[in-house]
Amino acid sequence: MTDTTPTKWGLTPQELATLPTVFAPDLLAGQRFLVSGGSQGMGKAMVFLLARLGARVMICGRTEEKLVQTQREVKELVGADISWRAMSIRDVDQVDALLDDTFEEFGGLDTLVNNAGGQFPQNAIDFSRKGWNSVIDLNLNGTWWMMQGAAQRWRDRGEGGHVLSNVAHVERGMPQAAHTCAARAGVIYMSRTVATEWAPLGIRVNCVAPGAIATEGLSLYPPEATKRFNNVNPMRRMGNAWDVAEGVVYLSAPSGNFITGEVLTIDGGMRMWGTVWPAGVPEHFQVY
Repeated sequence: MTDTTPTKWGLTPQELATLPTVFAPDLLAGQRFLVSGGSQGMGKAMVFLLARLGARVMICGRTEEKLVQTQREVKELVGADISWRAMSIRDVDQVDALLDDTFEEFGGLDTLVNNAGGQFPQNAIDFSRKGWNSVIDLNLNGTWWMMQGAAQRWRDRGEGGHVLSNVAHVERGMPQAAHTCAARAGVIYMSRTVATEWAPLGIRVNCVAPGAIATEGLSLYPPEATKRFNNVNPMRRMGNAWDVAEGVVYLSAPSGNFITGEVLTIDGGMRMWGTVWPAGVPEHFQVY
């Protein structure tokens, strides 16, 4: 049976299978999605919601065990079959193989959700060159290979599609995360650029920008940092992965048909209120 033991931060599989949604159960029937990083955190919530709404879903990630577990949980709790591939979006050849497999298995693709990414909190002055390059390669280059590869296939098939990238909230910058801010800002502005270039091809390109979201990934951050995450927006709480998943559906369903080049910010008003310090607030800045 599926392990539904609650995690410290994230939603359990049972919660993902039963949380109420504003969307009709068959909203995405016949739609085909590819979700990178779909076996945990926000990506996993997206996959559960997409499957519940009738979509066919392919997920990818680097850890086969997590992918298989997510496939099993969706099957047991939602009654839907999803597909998976273990791969790295940093590797262009693996990206091409994934896209070819997805288009072949599904007979096409409607929405690519670029959710895979990662970073570590550190003062920028101390970044190693290897650490900087790793974060840029994953969050910017890997996302681009996925976007471009999907767009090329849509163009060659004479079909339209939708690219939706999950980017961190970087509008105000984020101290101790300059590497991911650089990468995510790059994703936002290359998305806005190709949203114009690819519009004649019938391809929409958007982003979602979450603020402080309670997922299991926060357990990797120092407790002195995460204890203040409820206070970085005027709503004085964190969002959860379901908030982001519903934003993804809104932009990908017919409700988003006239939306392109947009960044949907899901942050509880954080951009008007506070700054996240993922490694903890330095003494110089402890003013509240």
